Amino acid sequence: MKLASALIAALLAGSSLGAAPTQGADVLIRGGTIYTGDEAPFTGDVAIRGDRIVAVGANLKIAATRTIDAKGMIVAPGFIDPHTHAGPWLASADAKTRLIPAFLLQGVTTAFIGNDGGGSIDVAGVLATPRTKPVGINFATYVGFGTIREAVIGGDARAPTPTELAREKALVVKGMCEGAIGFSTGLFYAPQNFSKTDEVIALSAEAAKRGGYYDSHIRDESSYTVGLAAAIDEAIAIGRATGMPIHISHIKALGIDVQGMAPAIIAKIDAARASGVDITASQYPWSASGTSLVASLVPLWAQDGGTKAMIARFDDKALQPRLRADMAENMRKRGGAATLLVTEGQWRGKYLSEIAAAMKTDPISAVIAVIRVHDAATVSFNMSEADIAAFMRQPWVMTDSDASSGHPRVWGTFARKYAKYVVADKVITLRQFIERSSTLTAKWFALKGRGELKPGDFADVVVFDPKSYAAQATYEQPSLPATGVRTVLVNGRVAVDNGKLTGVAAGRALPHTPTPGTCPPQR
Repeated sequence: MKLASALIAALLAGSSLGAAPTQGADVLIRGGTIYTGDEAPFTGDVAIRGDRIVAVGANLKIAATRTIDAKGMIVAPGFIDPHTHAGPWLASADAKTRLIPAFLLQGVTTAFIGNDGGGSIDVAGVLATPRTKPVGINFATYVGFGTIREAVIGGDARAPTPTELAREKALVVKGMCEGAIGFSTGLFYAPQNFSKTDEVIALSAEAAKRGGYYDSHIRDESSYTVGLAAAIDEAIAIGRATGMPIHISHIKALGIDVQGMAPAIIAKIDAARASGVDITASQYPWSASGTSLVASLVPLWAQDGGTKAMIARFDDKALQPRLRADMAENMRKRGGAATLLVTEGQWRGKYLSEIAAAMKTDPISAVIAVIRVHDAATVSFNMSEADIAAFMRQPWVMTDSDASSGHPRVWGTFARKYAKYVVADKVITLRQFIERSSTLTAKWFALKGRGELKPGDFADVVVFDPKSYAAQATYEQPSLPATGVRTVLVNGRVAVDNGKLTGVAAGRALPHTPTPGTCPPQR
């Protein structure tokens, strides 16, 4: 209420929120429709000096080195993506790749990496990257269960010994004390899916002690193993056992067996929230998921021991009836061979049904042949629009991209969510889109000074045209840039100017500060 009163007073007085700056501004964004992050929109200005916002209000009377005309534009906090696979791009030797053009041209200024249990054990090294390789966006990282389990146990389907569990826990502690924002899991993927809940809880508890968040690609988003509902229950149980905040990444009901379950899953999460579990989710606005052929179709028992063991099972004639039956069942769950699109390698742009026809064989034989050469990325059309919309309407669901090569979600997620679900389908409002793509994420993950346009905050800002902001990327052409973003500032520096990349790499690593007294003293 105090902030709302201040806003009204500022508008009536033609002045700024907060104290009037005593110095000029480096950048003044003038006359746009401003969404501060938690207030009703208004027409006004944003003044920036250095890396901070110094004033927000109507008709600011402040001199500026540069004034950006934002009349008719939306001015919002830079978007924040809590689930990506952008780590290799941020560490690339290529300077342009490190800018992350796909994100900047949508207005995304901050992203999380290390999701799905893939976070590096060397968190300190990851966070130090911008010192020698400047990056275009801000980023936080998780320490990952998959990386840890692979390092300690390998690819075997078994529980850790007490000694191995202690080593796993020590690696979680190391990651958290080096600045990881939390502990991520990808319990759907081998070897993480060989774990039991008690192992996950034991490791998560170490992150919880240090103020970390639990992020998960849950054990089953479909009907592969335990089922969608039980996988949600597991995430909730981890939250109850550890007391840590729980985040379900790219929430969905995947496959024909579970389509239509969104209302039941929403009710389950709402009940957990009402009982005191701090649980949220994020979602990408696409009806097709993206993963690999192995993850999509090869049963877990055949993945036990890693790739070499899996290929040996492909060659074992005695196992063929079981293997082929299980792969056929997994294919059925995803909607059949005509719904699986390969997005890399020799068969890029071809559906599995087309690949089988070209090989003059059946789809199972075709996919085994492709996997023998390379576990290609694939897009799988397996979600219903009703479920997508139901999840999107929830106030605890953020926007994520799950950005991975070969899927249009890399270049188009935020822009598509606006153009399709705000403008065309009217599933959510513009304000809900902005706040769930920035403010909600920043507040829940305690990214101080980000996700809002307030004096004193970091100047991460997007200016976009509400008439033309849209995704151009498609499943056939997944790398087409979004349209409609006019200006993006990252930490006060202009990264996109008049719709073009400037080449400025102003991103920063965002290390998480562990709970005091929970880490060894730094030497």
